[in-house]
Amino acid sequence: MWSCSKTKFSSTPSLKFESVNTTQLQPQQLLKFTLSFTDAEGDFSDSGSIFVQKVVPNCLNSSGDQVFLLPVFPTTKDQKGKINVSLNYNDIAPQCAPQNDTATFRFVLKDDAKHVSDTASSPTIIIYN
Repeated sequence: MWSCSKTKFSSTPSLKFESVNTTQLQPQQLLKFTLSFTDAEGDFSDSGSIFVQKVVPNCLNSSGDQVFLLPVFPTTKDQKGKINVSLNYNDIAPQCAPQNDTATFRFVLKDDAKHVSDTASSPTIIIYN
């Protein structure tokens, strides 16, 4: 006997790292991340946001946090989709010259109900000075 069950998503959003366009960022390039998410209510229309943290263990001046509001998009129950995050080199350039940054990026998704996802992390990315 076979049965089908509807996919059940949690009220707490899930967030997963999918890809990055490069792991060696040169000056004047964009760093582009693709993340996937799910959320049971799909409640991202009012104050949904994504938190981005740059972690550079060998240069605390290069580490930092940014929060971006999600753009308005059609939402439904059992929402799933992709989020693209693009960061300009000038906004994440190394701050401990002359060394390059060896960084990882962490992402957290928050929905309108203030539910917060687990942290998704990027692979190591070299940001050249």
